[in-house]
Amino acid sequence: QVQLEESGGGLVQAGGSLRLSCAASGRALGTRSIGWFRQAPGMEREFVAATTWSGGTYYADSVKGRFTISRDNAKATVYLQMNSLKPEDTALYYCAADPSVAVQTTNTPRYWGQGTQVTVSS
Repeated sequence: QVQLEESGGGLVQAGGSLRLSCAASGRALGTRSIGWFRQAPGMEREFVAATTWSGGTYYADSVKGRFTISRDNAKATVYLQMNSLKPEDTALYYCAADPSVAVQTTNTPRYWGQGTQVTVSS
């Protein structure tokens, strides 16, 4: 099994930055991909970014050029650097992974963290 633990959320002014971390344990390195989803109040859950442990990266159009996903294989940790934050980025951000399906191709990965809240004020 894979355990995921997010951290780094908080309150930030529009235009500011935050870095989210997802610490993975268990058989995380055996997953095909790992990444981030978010869900705002009244909105559908949406894909944000994903990476493979070997280095491939994928982004939703809404965050390209502003967010960067990276990983530290030695620490089994995935990061999401969020720059130029907008109020519409406000959401609960989840780390997610799947052993067989690319995260960017599904909104129902097998493993999920508990989420970390990101709030961007105007």
